[in-house]
Amino acid sequence: MAFVVVAAAAGAYLYLEHLNDNIQSVSDDGASTGGFSKDKAINILLIGTDKRTGAGNEKYGDSGSAGHADTTILLHVSKDRSNATALSIPRDLIVDIPDCPTEQEDGSRKVIQGETGTRFNKSLGQAGRTPSCTMRTVTELTGIKPDNFMVADFNAVKTLTSAVGGVEVCLGKDIDDPDSHLNLPKGKHVIEGEQALAFVRTRHSVGLGGDLSRIGLQQQFLSALMRKLKSNDTLKSPTKMFTLAEAGTKALTVDSQLDSIDKLKDLGLELGKLNVKNLTFTTVPVIDNPAEKVKVTVVLNPSKAPEVFQAIQNDVSFTEIKQQKKKEASAVAARLKGSKADASEVRVRIMNGGAPAGSAQETLSWLQTEENVTKSENAGNAPASLSKTTLEYAPDQADQARRLAAIMGLSGAAMKPGKSVTNAQGLPTMTLTLGKDFKGAGVPLTAPTKAPDVEKSTADKVECAK
Repeated sequence: MAFVVVAAAAGAYLYLEHLNDNIQSVSDDGASTGGFSKDKAINILLIGTDKRTGAGNEKYGDSGSAGHADTTILLHVSKDRSNATALSIPRDLIVDIPDCPTEQEDGSRKVIQGETGTRFNKSLGQAGRTPSCTMRTVTELTGIKPDNFMVADFNAVKTLTSAVGGVEVCLGKDIDDPDSHLNLPKGKHVIEGEQALAFVRTRHSVGLGGDLSRIGLQQQFLSALMRKLKSNDTLKSPTKMFTLAEAGTKALTVDSQLDSIDKLKDLGLELGKLNVKNLTFTTVPVIDNPAEKVKVTVVLNPSKAPEVFQAIQNDVSFTEIKQQKKKEASAVAARLKGSKADASEVRVRIMNGGAPAGSAQETLSWLQTEENVTKSENAGNAPASLSKTTLEYAPDQADQARRLAAIMGLSGAAMKPGKSVTNAQGLPTMTLTLGKDFKGAGVPLTAPTKAPDVEKSTADKVECAK
């Protein structure tokens, strides 16, 4: 959306000012990273709320509701912009919602009390929770801190699909759903407006009739919208582009880091580098809630969900790795190959760069007493916090680095060839910086290099709902 808004508004100063006035923003309340960066992977939280405001939406019932986090997707765009993963989070997933400091309308701040063991969709709207509360809940759930968020309501679905002239979807069977008002025969259809909203809301007529089945429909819909947004039919039509820019800036609520066309432009330029065939849709792996006799909610799949979260944290592509990526992966893996020095010859200083307090001393004691790495020392806190543990070493220390990597369970990606530094005695030493991924002395830190085996689809293909 940001990408298309940029293309639509390029060069039109007065129109840009008008679009700036359209943009609605709310505070992220310190729940984000502070905004995306051009030289890092990007994590955008996309929230679809079922709030019934807007003309015609009261007919869907529950008109007085404050809305929920009804459809939530964590969009991860790789650091090199070659691929992206859209991770759907089920609304009925049981999670812990943390306390949420929230800015009130009068400028004061209020901490909204969290809840344990409750549905994810209550992270927005309920008890006065704002999108920043959903953002904090996602961080608590996945270990991934979003850079920004965008919120869309029912009107966004209707106006955006009409602005592009409709999107093509496919049904594997006839559907007549009185709850969502979707009535379409089997086959392909171009939908927009009310019909598009009915498509993304229907659930009782597809799959097993629950929210997980509806997620599949929504992923199909978003794939179709992405293809239409990036098609020549849209990009070469000035009328569609300006209509889309108008609709988009009115329909979406963004965080305070994205509250201008200039900021959206910068994001759009990054997202525009992505090829839709490398955008993968998948869902947080879950299982039925074992605490319920009648299965309504779900809980995390304890074996598969952590693998998905870790893959995204480590910027692993869920699409086929290109030849260039294979070469890069081979080069990284090669750092682990070769001779290894004896543990007693490994000289390293240990710094804490985001691990729990005391981790550097804990690791030092373990290395010296359990692993015979006696030439090691605690160098205190690192100058900056790191998400991943790293081992920096000079070329002539490679054999020492390989030994320490084997002891620590480090991957080749954690090994950073560079310049030599000296320790307190003036001797050349390596630097081991414990990042936020550190889980304790002796716990291997090998990062995943391939995506876990989960159900997924890519945005370049049409999947027919059944």
